[in-house]
Amino acid sequence: MKISNEFLSSKSGVILVGVIIGWIAALLQKMGNPGNMGVCVACFIRDSVGALGLHRAGVVQYIRPEIIGFVLGSFVVALIFKEFRPRGGSASIVKFLFGVFAMIGALVFLGCPWRAVLRLAGGDGNALFGIAGLVFGIWVGTMFFKQGYSPGRSQKTYSIVGWIMPIMMAGALILALVFPQIEGEGKNGLLFYSVKGPGAMHAPLFVSLGAGLFIGFLAQRSRFCTIGAFRDFFLFKKTNLLFALGGLVAAAFAANMAFGQFNPGFSGQPVAHTQGVWNFMGMVLAGLAFVLAGGCPGRQLFLSGEGDGDASIFVLGLAAGAAVAHNFGLASSPKGIGPHGMAAVVIGLVFCLAMGFFMREKV
Repeated sequence: MKISNEFLSSKSGVILVGVIIGWIAALLQKMGNPGNMGVCVACFIRDSVGALGLHRAGVVQYIRPEIIGFVLGSFVVALIFKEFRPRGGSASIVKFLFGVFAMIGALVFLGCPWRAVLRLAGGDGNALFGIAGLVFGIWVGTMFFKQGYSPGRSQKTYSIVGWIMPIMMAGALILALVFPQIEGEGKNGLLFYSVKGPGAMHAPLFVSLGAGLFIGFLAQRSRFCTIGAFRDFFLFKKTNLLFALGGLVAAAFAANMAFGQFNPGFSGQPVAHTQGVWNFMGMVLAGLAFVLAGGCPGRQLFLSGEGDGDASIFVLGLAAGAAVAHNFGLASSPKGIGPHGMAAVVIGLVFCLAMGFFMREKV
């Protein structure tokens, strides 16, 4: 246990984790997940929110087992290695709104940081604008950190608080098992299901769940984080996570080539649009919100599995942001940005910049 733990947290270990995640993402796409969306935390949370009926965009409704696996895998391994530490109390309302705006930015681009690099590995040139925006947003956030920005300090809390998110995810899994999708039907009991579009495309449930559990285990031990890759480089010149991210892209690219899933170009890419400016701006907002909140959406799920109540609040903000984005015309589609998406990005940037400025411990 100790040897494997030390290896996964080393530079070589975290690079290997990135390679494994990239390969799994391409394999999940091969087994049924949407194009260039083997793993997308933002999209999968959005689909799961739709499955619960919190938005009614019929093409994106399906409880994604990968998300459940991320939390439960992290939860189990945190218990095993005695790293389950219930905590919370760090500017919770701000963390929630960071989650809301991070999701809005991601859905304007159509993908989280994980999907941005996976889209690139699949040949989607539009991802270049999103990745550029993501890196710029993270860089802006690190400037606030250098000026004393702090979201506040979490404090130890009751053990039951740390169990809430894992219990919620276990409940979602039970719902998916009790009310499975019926072919051709858009609803079964309590759950909504897409019968067309990306929500209708998914790998088998237990394959997706197993992949999520395995990634949850690896990422919890290695502290893998796409946002942390750039944040650590800008702040400390550390490159471990950056190389891990490169390993993810390289592995996904190689697997896509092997599976015949690499399709270079800009037009006609799966679940993507070609409005470069808003691909960039959406991810500027997402990158800034993620870095100020303390990590990418995957990392927030892993932290919530460790008992971090603030990370759980952020994840709930992501869920709320998905509902808001689809209920109020903020999310993009392959046709382009939603009718109110531009205004939402601007409002989100103003909020995040204001929080970065006013939440400084030294002025």
